[in-house]
Amino acid sequence: MKYDFDTIIPRRGTNSYKWDTPEEENVLPMWVADMDFRTAPAIIEALQKRVTHGIFGYTKVPEAYYDAVVRWFESRHRWRIDPRWIVYTSGVVPALSAIIKALTAPGDKVIVQTPAYNCFYSSIRNDGCELSANNLVYRDGSYTIDFDDLEAKAADPKAKVLLLCNPHNPVGRVWTPEELRRIGDICLRNGVFVVADEIHCELTYEGHDYTPFASLSERFPQKSVTCVSPSKAFNIAGLQIANIVAADEEVRRRIDRAININEVCDVNPFGVIATTAAYNEGGEWLDALRKYLRENYEYLCRFFAERLPQYPVLPLEGTYLVWIDCRASGLGSDAATLRLQEQQKLMVNSGTLYGPGGEGFIRLNIACPRALLADGLERMARCFNEAE
Repeated sequence: MKYDFDTIIPRRGTNSYKWDTPEEENVLPMWVADMDFRTAPAIIEALQKRVTHGIFGYTKVPEAYYDAVVRWFESRHRWRIDPRWIVYTSGVVPALSAIIKALTAPGDKVIVQTPAYNCFYSSIRNDGCELSANNLVYRDGSYTIDFDDLEAKAADPKAKVLLLCNPHNPVGRVWTPEELRRIGDICLRNGVFVVADEIHCELTYEGHDYTPFASLSERFPQKSVTCVSPSKAFNIAGLQIANIVAADEEVRRRIDRAININEVCDVNPFGVIATTAAYNEGGEWLDALRKYLRENYEYLCRFFAERLPQYPVLPLEGTYLVWIDCRASGLGSDAATLRLQEQQKLMVNSGTLYGPGGEGFIRLNIACPRALLADGLERMARCFNEAE
């Protein structure tokens, strides 16, 4: 294989939030959503060249950066972005908070399709808004959208924004064009603005292509904004960079003002360099990564079928975060997560972290060398088999 995803790279002692948060030795962290792989060689080379210069002052984002973003989304995802639509910031979570601040008033409602990424809830709270939960429907081992409920939630005059997670974290769905169009039609009909978190857009698997929400209709770009970043796909979250794509000039002005109010308007030189290198030269590495991640998921599915067949593994259409139904343990998500950590030194995320609908599930990060994945699955089997 041209790219090495099997070598275990020690991360303890590097101030890694994922690995250095647990103080005990021999803890295997499969929780925080970053990967245990080195990033693409082209990114490392570009960063090394920049470090050699030795001066790291305030950064002006060059035209080449915007060109790279535009080319990537047009060639990779058939979405033509006007570079004037792009507003850079330090991350998708700060972007979401700034967008909610720009588009709502305290007391307004924000619709979220739950269970959902936990930072959605804090962004809503911090801006004085209320959560309106459009619970996803879990049936026959998969999730679908309750469109009747979405219509009712969108019809509430207090509902101003829908936070769309596409691909969805944590349930692993990649929404189809038909589902996205239906979401958009409901929101436009009811005057609800769509904020699409598409940070996992590169991490999809065969038969489940990512479709940018804003690309589906001439009307959608004016009634939505999209948040993207290379951070998940290229494992560069620590470089702190993301883009907001906002076609409407007035909306973009309001968001830009909110970003400045929140003081997340500056980015560092390494984020700019890494993004440009990722989008200009990282495609081949990304394709190899996606293949490896898919093989990790298939390995996990075989393991569960043989060793833990009573625990359904949800289909993984996108992301590297596997959603597992652990209700057969009888423990509840928090108790199961605690037992895994205390008895087997395995850290995973409790489903309750992701709000309504999360109880009874755990989230497992499989973006690691296969030897670490095998170790984690053995620890999980020991824990759950003892629970029965």
